[in-house]
Amino acid sequence: MNDKKLLLFILLTALVSYLPRMIPLAIFRKRIQNKYIQSFLSYMPYAVLGAMTFPEILYSTNSMVSAIAGLTVALLLSYKELGLLPTALGATGTVFVTEQILHWIAK
Repeated sequence: MNDKKLLLFILLTALVSYLPRMIPLAIFRKRIQNKYIQSFLSYMPYAVLGAMTFPEILYSTNSMVSAIAGLTVALLLSYKELGLLPTALGATGTVFVTEQILHWIAK
């Protein structure tokens, strides 16, 4: 990933995280009572961030197989609520081992 793309991702993440929180404060004077709107505004940044990073996950390795293996491990570990560090290390380790196995098979 080049620097311009990384900077664009950071700026877009900041924008989508800030706007859903700022717009209601600027438009509405009273507290929002509707639970649906409250939940929509709180989950929107995570949904946009996920939509931005998911394609990058699949194309960040040499092989789609290792990317899917790492994604699967990350999803399983996060589902078990192990935390960010064990999930990231597990997914990274899985991608590394899968890449090594695929490289060994290709020889």
